[in-house]
Amino acid sequence: MARALRIACHLAAAVAAAVSLSGCLGYEGVVNRGAVLDSRSTSQVKAGMTAQQVMTALGTPSTTSTVGGDAWYYVSQRIERSFAFMPQNITEQRVYAVYFDKSKKVQRVADYGMEDGKPIDFISRTTPTAGPEYHLLQGMLSKVGGMF
Repeated sequence: MARALRIACHLAAAVAAAVSLSGCLGYEGVVNRGAVLDSRSTSQVKAGMTAQQVMTALGTPSTTSTVGGDAWYYVSQRIERSFAFMPQNITEQRVYAVYFDKSKKVQRVADYGMEDGKPIDFISRTTPTAGPEYHLLQGMLSKVGGMF
């Protein structure tokens, strides 16, 4: 009886370990973010097309310009990591830009890669501000004793 109980405990532990590790199976290590466009759809966009035709071909843009003209930007990024929860590496980033003239017709298009700029942080939840960065402890001590 004790031997059967021991075997059952070992079997239960093995099943529990297998179930807990099953979430790691199937992890591909590649994540595509943003507007992943194929060459077929981008080749359809030509100078003189209307904004509605561009939206039909490419879909809704990731973002639009707010200053100095009218442009739509389709941003995509490919992230790779060797294992789940490990640091990620940006392996590819594309910004497909469609520039419009005043009559909302395509003036020109551009396809920017990582070599044309800096990587975009899709998931940052911070807003950069001007001035020095203070840490919590420095802020508290500066109020108390004027030490820092």
